[in-house]
Amino acid sequence: MKLKPLYIVVISCIQISFAQNYEAKVDSLMQLMTLQEKIGQTTMYSGNWDQTGPFVGSDNGKYIREGNMGAMLNAMSVKGTRDLQKIAVEESRLGIPLLFGYDVIHGHRTIFPINLGLSASWDLKMIEESSRIAAEEASAEGIHWTFAPMIDVSREPRWGRISEGAGEDVYLNNRIAEAYVKGFQGDDLSKHNTILACAKHYVAYGAAQAGRDYHTTNMGEGELRNVYLPPFKAAVNAGVEAFMSAFNELNGVPTSGNKFTLRDILRDEWKFDGFVVSDYTSINEMINHGFAKDSIDAAKIGMNAGVDMDMVGDVYRLHLQQLVEDGKVSETYINDACKRILMAKYKLGLFDDPYRYIDEKREATTKYRPEFLAKAQEIASASSVLLQNKNETLPLSNTTNTIAFIGPLVKDKADILGNWAAKGDRYGKAISIFEGLSAYLKPEQILFAKGCDILTDDESGFEEAIKISKQADAIVLVMGEDHHMSGEAASRTDLKIPGIQPKLIRKIREANLTKKITLVLMNGRPLNLSKEVELVDAILEIWFPGTMGGAATADLLFGKVNPSGKLTVTFPRNVGQVPIYYNMKNTGRPIPEHWPKADYKSNYIDVANTPLFAFGHGLSYTSFKYSELKLSSETLTYSNAIEASIEVSNTGKFDGYEIVQLYIHDKVGSVTRPVKELKGFEKVFLKKGQTKTITFTITVEDLKFYNSEMTYGVETGEFEIAIAPHSDFKFKHAFNLID
Repeated sequence: MKLKPLYIVVISCIQISFAQNYEAKVDSLMQLMTLQEKIGQTTMYSGNWDQTGPFVGSDNGKYIREGNMGAMLNAMSVKGTRDLQKIAVEESRLGIPLLFGYDVIHGHRTIFPINLGLSASWDLKMIEESSRIAAEEASAEGIHWTFAPMIDVSREPRWGRISEGAGEDVYLNNRIAEAYVKGFQGDDLSKHNTILACAKHYVAYGAAQAGRDYHTTNMGEGELRNVYLPPFKAAVNAGVEAFMSAFNELNGVPTSGNKFTLRDILRDEWKFDGFVVSDYTSINEMINHGFAKDSIDAAKIGMNAGVDMDMVGDVYRLHLQQLVEDGKVSETYINDACKRILMAKYKLGLFDDPYRYIDEKREATTKYRPEFLAKAQEIASASSVLLQNKNETLPLSNTTNTIAFIGPLVKDKADILGNWAAKGDRYGKAISIFEGLSAYLKPEQILFAKGCDILTDDESGFEEAIKISKQADAIVLVMGEDHHMSGEAASRTDLKIPGIQPKLIRKIREANLTKKITLVLMNGRPLNLSKEVELVDAILEIWFPGTMGGAATADLLFGKVNPSGKLTVTFPRNVGQVPIYYNMKNTGRPIPEHWPKADYKSNYIDVANTPLFAFGHGLSYTSFKYSELKLSSETLTYSNAIEASIEVSNTGKFDGYEIVQLYIHDKVGSVTRPVKELKGFEKVFLKKGQTKTITFTITVEDLKFYNSEMTYGVETGEFEIAIAPHSDFKFKHAFNLID
């Protein structure tokens, strides 16, 4: 029986200001809902635009009409979402609108650099702008909700999904999480160009054993609270509306069934009032983990633990009502979950106008706007990292007679977008590096040879590549990973440049012993470049730079843009060093500072302990000089801050940006502390010859951590401090915290 007239009467009776009293509206609506309809709001199914996991089939139209679906994954376009929304609001009993979600990870139509690349910009404003543009484009195609940002701290380059995050540092992840949330959600969710953000993957997914996706995670509560939880707390503080539970288990309990993290911490400690969605079928997968007996048991565990919405698994719709009737799941949990989901729909304005995101004109005029593409080009340049530049190999000159461009990614338009490229056009809109060269070189200046593929062992192209390298005045190699080689389910045990590309690099060097060779890298993770640093002169890490990546790379190669990116993740010398990260802890037998190795000390016998490229590393075409650090006081108290300042001078020939980094070391604690921790940074622009003073303020809040009793606080004592261009330095200054 349809009750739409009654529903309309109820809603009209509570038509107070749209921005006020959502709870009263939700409570009034829920009084009309049956238990099964409430369960329907906790159920998400997938459309057929994209498939992002094992597919569980469903009759979407039937479930929408029955009120058995609250949200849909992979449904977009104005026409597609209108047709589905029309069923929900005009053909279901209560007319509750659907919530449409999609993986808008680093852009929607206009694709920005992969998230690891974005983080290398250290530019919070740019990161916010990228997600704001993504929200503009996605919302114009009927999307209300993105499954981003991914804020998993990860020190594991074998893990493919390191490409989706912001690297290994806690502080930087915190700040970047805030920027993404602000960009996606804006300052008013009722505006039609905002979308819900979703903090994922909750929690510790980035620490999967052996770097293998979906694998087990084990750690103490101290590490969990000090390293892996803080970015999620930062997202809560920034107002994120949704969380996603992860695939992994944590200390024996799958995270989609973990009451400790979902209810005790997220709800009770942090007071998060948004909703939690499972990752794709992760509730069902508790059966494979050996934690749930069957799908009924999985549904019980998921809801009792605190997962509000079941993504595609179909266990809530099938089993929750019976579980409530059997007394195994509290109806209060169902009510709470339903209310949170309905609250999100109210905040988005979907009850006010279910079709507010559905506008053909806006859809047609929003994607690929010129200003979006210009911003994507700017951000791609800022995200690239100049790893090596011997003898000023870069920038190149456009007056060079001929330059050989060699490699499988020179003309690539598909891989350049990277993984999770949403609805980015890999073959139409994407700009290849070869196309980008047209702004700087005439056709007769360019020699091209593919040389080889990424994934095959066919060396038949070597001869041509070597031939043109000998003819050219300069050589640029464009190599790296296929975009499928990073991202979800793309873990690797070998961190070398894949396939026979390293062999081609060696052959080209052997044929050109005196020529300068530049290696442009396109990839989604830290790579082992221990051989390449000896074979080439310059290395430019561009990650997967997105739609405008080819134009941005050309700007960098020819010096229109001065590289400014810095690494947010350590590059190892080989995979045997993994995990390796800058803020490790010391051992009882550290290597003496002046020795690379020593007997009966904590070192390898076959390689140095140090990384190939450290966290925070990144070169420029100019040079910067740092003065001695100055402290306003060598004593910090609980009530008074101190200031640390330094002068940074541009002593080179180019204007440029420098990313100035603040590090602190708690020398002695009730639990051991990392050897150094990033506590602040500033990206500063300096014209050649210019000097600026950079000042950081330090308070006790910067020094807090969870101790062995899981108490969050600060301990008095001596703290070392440094302001540096990267994490590879020795402390020379200190201050004391006193009561």
